[in-house]
Amino acid sequence: MKRLHNKINKEELKQRMLESNVERTTLSFYKYAQIKDVEKFRNELYRALDAVEVYGRIYVSEEGINGQISVPTKNLEEFKTRLYAVEFLDQVRLNIAIDDDGKSFYLLKIKIRGKIVADGLNDKTFDVTNRGVHLDAKGFNELTDDPNTIVIDMRNHYETEVGHFENAVLPDADTFREALPKVEKMLEDDKNKNIVMYCTGGIRCEKASAYYKHKGFQNVFQLDGGIIEYARQVDQLGLENKFIGKNFVFDDRMGERISEDIIANCHQCGKSCDTHINCANDACHILFIQCDECAEKFQNCCSEKCTDFIQLPLEEQMRKKTTETFNGTKFGKGRYKAHNQNHEL
Repeated sequence: MKRLHNKINKEELKQRMLESNVERTTLSFYKYAQIKDVEKFRNELYRALDAVEVYGRIYVSEEGINGQISVPTKNLEEFKTRLYAVEFLDQVRLNIAIDDDGKSFYLLKIKIRGKIVADGLNDKTFDVTNRGVHLDAKGFNELTDDPNTIVIDMRNHYETEVGHFENAVLPDADTFREALPKVEKMLEDDKNKNIVMYCTGGIRCEKASAYYKHKGFQNVFQLDGGIIEYARQVDQLGLENKFIGKNFVFDDRMGERISEDIIANCHQCGKSCDTHINCANDACHILFIQCDECAEKFQNCCSEKCTDFIQLPLEEQMRKKTTETFNGTKFGKGRYKAHNQNHEL
């Protein structure tokens, strides 16, 4: 069966979205489940969601589904009907975005992957269904007040840089795959303490909690629904908010504000700032934090070199981009900090 996909130029689609006044709702969902015919499932899902104008990025594999999408608000109920019609997705929790302008996605992509989250684990070596105890926002607040509790952030360094829970352990990892062994080593002397993990929407902790229980940790807990659901419950129930700053999200918004605290700094001048941006030089495209003043000065680029490069004629850019070295080819996401590099590149 021919795989369905969008055929319109992505820049045109992005411009349409920016100019659109259609109210949209951004949400995410995931479910671990056994999918036998992944290709067939993928194409049927694409048809069902495309018909109600869903945009976003969905990964499907033999182990389940992981999606971050936006839906026209007027189509939200029809979307739920179509999603819930899939047996293993019936009544699956939808994590509704907190700080949403409806401009999170501009086309629908459904990709087949080996895993719905790249974790590097051999699932056959442990029971992936033996997961940690799920905590709602109230339970999370209560347990994290216990001095015998350690809170672990299972996200990447560029996510934790702009926001995290009070007193959380931040492993400073580039990927989830890297975080798993790093956290295990950090906690090797604390296997009898309460280990409370959290991530953006909960999916990373589903696998991580089972892995750590397999590794001998006795009291493993996870924040159900992640930061997104926590923020919703805190607001709805009037609970104390223990999350500081912004929740990084993997769409064009790049963040949801959970508290008014700004705990990060511009990577170019050091000013207090937590706005992520991708370098405007597509040959670089590195993810970094940039304040408004530096955005104007460097034309949304990460360095003087990239600013100069985007001024070149397009043909010259195309010729040089395969031989030139930029921050995006030298540093990982969010690792480059211009004020520490003296604009050497």
